[in-house]
Amino acid sequence: MTKAKPQVSTQRAKKSNPASAGKRPPARSAYSKDEIREIFRRFSVQRPEPRGELEHTNPFTLLVAVVLSAQATDVGVNKATRALFAVADTPEKMAALGEEQLASYIRTIGLYRNKAKNVIALSERLIADFGSEVPKTREELVSLPGVGRKTANVVMSMAFGQATIAVDTHIFRIANRIGLAPGKTPDEVEAKLERIIPPDYLFHAHHWLILHGRYVCKARKPDCPACVIADICKAAEKTSEMPAPLVPIG
Repeated sequence: MTKAKPQVSTQRAKKSNPASAGKRPPARSAYSKDEIREIFRRFSVQRPEPRGELEHTNPFTLLVAVVLSAQATDVGVNKATRALFAVADTPEKMAALGEEQLASYIRTIGLYRNKAKNVIALSERLIADFGSEVPKTREELVSLPGVGRKTANVVMSMAFGQATIAVDTHIFRIANRIGLAPGKTPDEVEAKLERIIPPDYLFHAHHWLILHGRYVCKARKPDCPACVIADICKAAEKTSEMPAPLVPIG
């Protein structure tokens, strides 16, 4: 008689076969709590009051500017919106323009036709459902046409003073390049940054990281000699161990 093979429990099988045990836990930050605090302390000295570079006059124009900035530069958006916001700085005025007229103002911005459609649709939603006011919660903001989590976080931070982390391409790149908050998706990076950044630095962290990515830790070639955290940075490709002088930027 052939002996029956012993049954192996599912749990034991998973332990003996790592590939079947599911995804590995996400990588942790490469920095200690003290190093993270020092990174943001230096950013706070360098830019005591960092500000976003999208031009706007009220929460509505900020919302529109952020929607238009997807896959576009702030400089390019500002050039287009100066004339636009001079004639349409409320949901009513924007909706009255209509898609075609709005498109004529923003045609220099990438994907301008789809963005024009979304801006008109969100303006109409604000009028119909929110009394023409930009909502303050993430859940309500992401319910608007063309508004994702990143856009909602920017508006919550810049318009309403809430501590959020809007993970754009700069922040996503830095978080992974230097190992600050490695993640495969913007949402994963956002959650890690919110968890590791000291609470007293969280409100401005979004802008510090964006500006650092835009002007120092650039996509093609990081300017390591201009980096105030070069000695702390753990990026494999960094070219300097000497931090730049820590002086306020006007």
